[in-house]
Amino acid sequence: MYIDVHCHLDLLGNIEKIIERAKKLDIEIIVANGINHETNRKILELCEKFPIVKAALGIYPIDALKMSHKGLNEEINFIKQNKDKISAIGEVGLDFKESDEIKEQEKNFLKFIALSKELDKPLIIHSRKAEDRCIEILEKTMAKKVIMHCFCGTKKAIKRIAENGWFLSVPANVNYNIQFQELVKETPIEHLLCETDSPFLHPEKGANNSPENVIVSYKKIAELKNLSLKDVEKKIENNYYRLFGK
Repeated sequence: MYIDVHCHLDLLGNIEKIIERAKKLDIEIIVANGINHETNRKILELCEKFPIVKAALGIYPIDALKMSHKGLNEEINFIKQNKDKISAIGEVGLDFKESDEIKEQEKNFLKFIALSKELDKPLIIHSRKAEDRCIEILEKTMAKKVIMHCFCGTKKAIKRIAENGWFLSVPANVNYNIQFQELVKETPIEHLLCETDSPFLHPEKGANNSPENVIVSYKKIAELKNLSLKDVEKKIENNYYRLFGK
């Protein structure tokens, strides 16, 4: 079985066809991530319609900056109310490339870390140009269930993530992206998961990505780790259930 732990399924067209193709390719779990008020609700609708889809609800760091404190807290309460329908909190984190409102971003991030602990759900982290700061905050708050999505930090940071018992998800553009290939080489397979970030990060560039391409991540991990594809499938499956539970 294959698992895509991070995509934006609501941004894709012909979702029914995408789900059917994924099922035929033995993709059994697709974790769809919300980024704002509207997409969180779309994700819940998709989960009700397609058992293969699991929900991660959150607010993207830049979207969170656009919300009032009241609005953000109301969305957090909405996530709490739907805690039995979701598998994770995400996509949340920090983005120092798109905004220099660092203090406000960190305040918002801390709210989602607290929510993750309260609900005992994994965090799916966005950390663009804020990799080290994300790690520092997660360590200070003693976060335990963490996926670093599309992580672009240093080898030292990768080692730190593994030492904390967290996970790194490998996107399908690892097919050509040297940085993600190095991430795979540096990370023990016990700390790897796979993702597509659909509709972004297509393995061949220039096209809309979809969950079926998560298999590219598995194949590249197998190649770089000198393992069979079946071994990688099993190890990633074990990693997923260690983090998310059965």
